[in-house]
Amino acid sequence: MTRTQPSASPTTSRAWRAIAALMFSLVLAPAAMAEEPAATAATPAAVAAPAAPAVEGQAPAAAPADAAAPADAQAPVAEDTQALVEDTSLGMAHDLSPWGMYKNADVVVKAVMIGLALASIITWTIWIAKGFELMGAKRRLRGEIAALKRSVSLKEASDVSNKEGTLAHTLVHDALEEMRLSANAREKEGIKERVSFRLERLVAASGRNMSSGTGVLATIGSTAPFVGLFGTVWGIMNSFIGIAKTQTTNLAVVAPGIAEALLATALGLVAAIPAVVIYNVFARSIAGYKAQVSDASAQVLLLVSRDLDHQGGERAAPHMVKVG
Repeated sequence: MTRTQPSASPTTSRAWRAIAALMFSLVLAPAAMAEEPAATAATPAAVAAPAAPAVEGQAPAAAPADAAAPADAQAPVAEDTQALVEDTSLGMAHDLSPWGMYKNADVVVKAVMIGLALASIITWTIWIAKGFELMGAKRRLRGEIAALKRSVSLKEASDVSNKEGTLAHTLVHDALEEMRLSANAREKEGIKERVSFRLERLVAASGRNMSSGTGVLATIGSTAPFVGLFGTVWGIMNSFIGIAKTQTTNLAVVAPGIAEALLATALGLVAAIPAVVIYNVFARSIAGYKAQVSDASAQVLLLVSRDLDHQGGERAAPHMVKVG
């Protein structure tokens, strides 16, 4: 009986399977080695992607190479933003105090401000000087009028008011001079008229002397507002020119120039209002002083009339006939 032998032994089949597995592993090894570096390179790119946002439509592979590009692009944007902040903060950069606005003002506006400041100084100087002058003149004149009222004759009044430079001394001696010149005149009324005319001229002269300097107050009070308005118009005109040059209507940019212009109007009012008030006060005070001078003149004229009457009685006495 013959035995049938198998076609292939188990050892041979296992050998063939080992050879096939080895060949398959050799085929897959290069592909696996090629995929591993690509995965390694993709991992840093994926990590760096959140730190530098990629531009829409740009390839992901170009992101690492252009990582510094956004930082460079942000520099002009930051400069434009800083320039815009500086432009909008120009108004706050100005010193809006009166002295700061004066320093930043135009040359013409500065000249207007200086002139108005000098006008204000002149106003207050006249107020102080003329005020003390009026007070002293009124006080002296009250004492002189009281001394004239106590006098009985013009000669006695001349002895009382012997201080040169005073108004009573001027009035009395002017009346005595006229009476000396009219000593041979027979008409007493003519003498009184001439003395009265002299005294009226002295009263008018004293009023003019006391009013000297007050005309400057009237000039300042009437012209200072218009001078300040001229400075304001000039400053606002320059502000509008600045708006045209900067091509902006931002109020923070043009407000300092307008404020500097309005400061000229404020200085004009500061110079004009006190000048008008002080002028009116001086007008009333000088009118009162003239009234006192007229009272002194009337008192001197009264003494002249009394002396003329006494002289007429003395001249008629020798012609009297005594009947016994």
